[in-house]
Amino acid sequence: MPDIPVGAQIFDFAFHPNQPLVCTGLLTGHIKAFTYDEQGNHEAKFSLRPAKKSCRALAMSADGGQLWAAGKAKAIHTIDVGTGEVVDTRAGAHDAPINRLKRLLPTLLASGDDDGVIKLWDPRKPDAVRKYTHHFDFISDFMWLDDKKQLVATSGDGSLSVMDVRSKKAEPIAQSEDQEDELLSILPIKGGQKVVVGTQLGILSIFNRKSGWGDCVDRIPGHPQSIDALCAIPSHYPNAHSTILTGSSDGLLRAVQLLPTKLLGVIADHGEFPIERIAVDMSGEGRWVGSAGHEESLKLTDLKEVFEDEDNEGSDEAESDDGAEEGDAVLNEVDSEKAEEEDDVVPAQVGASTSIEREDGDPEEARLPSDAEEDMGEEPRKRKRKKEKDPLNMSKRKKGKNEVEAEPAFFADL
Repeated sequence: MPDIPVGAQIFDFAFHPNQPLVCTGLLTGHIKAFTYDEQGNHEAKFSLRPAKKSCRALAMSADGGQLWAAGKAKAIHTIDVGTGEVVDTRAGAHDAPINRLKRLLPTLLASGDDDGVIKLWDPRKPDAVRKYTHHFDFISDFMWLDDKKQLVATSGDGSLSVMDVRSKKAEPIAQSEDQEDELLSILPIKGGQKVVVGTQLGILSIFNRKSGWGDCVDRIPGHPQSIDALCAIPSHYPNAHSTILTGSSDGLLRAVQLLPTKLLGVIADHGEFPIERIAVDMSGEGRWVGSAGHEESLKLTDLKEVFEDEDNEGSDEAESDDGAEEGDAVLNEVDSEKAEEEDDVVPAQVGASTSIEREDGDPEEARLPSDAEEDMGEEPRKRKRKKEKDPLNMSKRKKGKNEVEAEPAFFADL
């Protein structure tokens, strides 16, 4: 699909959960929405500017009816996606510019700012329901664990924290040690049992939930620059539980398989512009993956062309392997038939001789014809006799302290 031009740098974008619609938040403060189709055509739906300062974060409701936007103006705006109008504004929601938004539940929204402050919001109430201040640097990303109703946040201070939204305490239930690197993105893998975190140095850190959140259990290098964004692939693709998409500052969108680690290929190339946001449409189960960098356009890449081509190549190789196995089986059958035919033929014994009694009683050896004599090889080897064992083990027996060696002839004269 051709890129969707938006006219300014994209800070964040959000797909509609069940319609081909994408909303973008721009450096100029504009929020622009576009519809698209499978043929690559796109059309602008609405455009508005709720604040004059940049729009850094977007989040869509579960039904796609509402869009929350926040940014440098420190306010959270609620936008009706159907009409493209602002229906609510929470001015001064944070004391610092807001960097991330995440919808957790139908009635719960999380926000994080540049000072490391995290707030939980009920869209039906004007004030925040909870506030966390344990981080001291910007909040880079959120991850929601629905099974435990826990919110995991990564920060530029080098740690991640876990908050139970059901608890009334304004402190995390767990926080990792300082990883000595900025944590920029986070994503669950292996059915939510493990978590992968992207860092400033280009290393993927693996956390195991069963081992706790204190420290990572594995570190996977390989990216030349920082990993600013992570995204899962649709679940109907093979190895979807361990295959992720990574957006790096070198401008490449990669498909990486984890545990075991393998670079599957490059999905999209943004050139010199770093990739800061990636997402898959239709609630993560769609066909298109969007990626945004510092250029003034949104790039949509068809995942169907990437992953299904790999599957077809794999099936062709499997078919060729099956054909080779069938050919080997046929050859084995032919060889076995030949071996059976050779077994039916009894070979003549080389060097065999018979004795014929003549009338005078002198035996006369009747040998094989001369042709057979010429074909005869070397004379048969003589049979070697085994050495008789020493029944008393005299050769290996050690000499006693008072024992005297004597020849057998000494006892013959006694």
